[in-house]
Amino acid sequence: MLLVVGCFGVSNGQSHDTGEPAPVNTAVVKWMTFEQAVAKSKIQKKKIFIDVFTDWCGWCKVMDKNTFSEAQVAKILNEDFYPVKFNAEQHEDIQFNGTTFKFIANGNSGVHQLAASLLNNQLSYPTVVFLDEEFRIIQPLPGYQKAPEFHKIIQFIGQDHYKSIKWDQWQTTYKSPYKGNAGE
Repeated sequence: MLLVVGCFGVSNGQSHDTGEPAPVNTAVVKWMTFEQAVAKSKIQKKKIFIDVFTDWCGWCKVMDKNTFSEAQVAKILNEDFYPVKFNAEQHEDIQFNGTTFKFIANGNSGVHQLAASLLNNQLSYPTVVFLDEEFRIIQPLPGYQKAPEFHKIIQFIGQDHYKSIKWDQWQTTYKSPYKGNAGE
């Protein structure tokens, strides 16, 4: 199991604050639904990256704006994963691995059972989850993450380094595309 301390979120190319399109120079992650990602992975095996968010989560919006729109991050998410945006409070049922996951109301809000399952009932937003090609959880990572550190983590997992080298050792060989950041 991967031992990384980190936090992240994701962007659909729109600002959650205003609903306006993101600036033209931002990179676009090709988000899909959970069902689309599972279906594609059954045809062409690839890991799945899931941004578990809520509409009210401020740090989720910051991740969308500052991390997921960054070109190097978007490139890895699009090439090495099927990237998914998953609203932890969505009401639509999801069929997965013979189970129907539903929204469970709790007062004025609630949580989707799939979000709770992916997050091991540790409901914290944003949290990103990495699934391997067989839909097994590699690692959930809660909290906000800046692009330089996030790039390091998604490269480590996306390019399968986690299978053969420990995180601490891999960090010594990692080459950051970011100049002047702690991610170097």
